[in-house]
Amino acid sequence: MLDAAFKTTVSEELPFPYNRQAFCKYEPIEKTVEHARVLIVNCLLRYETDLSELAHTEWGETVESRLRLERKISGLACDNIAQNVIRLVKQPKTLTVHLSEVARAAREFKPDAIVMSGTYSDFDFYNPGQIAAFAEFIQTTRTPVLAICGAHQLVSLAFGAELKTLDNLELHEKRTDRVLEYQYRFVKIVDPSDPIFDGNKDETSGVWQEYTKEDDILRVWQNHGVQVDGVPDGFELLATSYLCKNQMMVKRLDGQLIYTVQFHLEKSFEDWSKNPTRWEHPNESRDGRILFENFLRLALEHGVEADRPAALAT
Repeated sequence: MLDAAFKTTVSEELPFPYNRQAFCKYEPIEKTVEHARVLIVNCLLRYETDLSELAHTEWGETVESRLRLERKISGLACDNIAQNVIRLVKQPKTLTVHLSEVARAAREFKPDAIVMSGTYSDFDFYNPGQIAAFAEFIQTTRTPVLAICGAHQLVSLAFGAELKTLDNLELHEKRTDRVLEYQYRFVKIVDPSDPIFDGNKDETSGVWQEYTKEDDILRVWQNHGVQVDGVPDGFELLATSYLCKNQMMVKRLDGQLIYTVQFHLEKSFEDWSKNPTRWEHPNESRDGRILFENFLRLALEHGVEADRPAALAT
């Protein structure tokens, strides 16, 4: 039997989401993308050859234990990305490769899209040759790219941006105990006209929640202590937050389509089996899932446009 205090508690409106309603509408997830070949890029460290001299010097005898942790995290991160593709695409095909292999894999696999995982360590701990090779690739590729969290930062570095801690320090000044942006947070869409947000103003679509349609807000999973300082040349800012100004951006110049997000939109299905109730949508990062699906659609459209003969394109 419920006591009076508990009855009072459950009868009150809970502050989710955006203090407007106490629930997230249940939505069955159907596969609507017919096919997609997706190259998944593991951006974490694997072996000692992936490390810089600085990493060897500072990590010393802990190198192997740190690499074991990175390999464990990379498995989880890349699986999350693969699950998005598998559950959103009717005929999916994926290939997972390491950051150091992306250029060759893109040539041989010929993907419709490239999705890059997050990272764990600062990039000055990475083999500088691998960082330079990736920069050369990302500056010229015509394959659509979605770069997540640490990959958002890595792409930004390749296009000349700098990275800072969330309290605006140089990374080497504060390697540990950094200010973090963590758990589900709201970010503000600053350019709702971008097609990655298709559906957010269509009241009949039923795709986005009210907080997105009314106030251009996304509820997404955050887990980072580093941010991109500003917006690199050629990119447009798409979303921001009070603690980290560059939450999402896009490059549409020079035949490229590169979307980068600071948050973890790929956590779309991780919580599905962990929350059997309908109090909140069991897919907690549902906003991230919609962005992921929209990216796949845009990537396929970009490929069609790229293959169209010049005479038809005009």
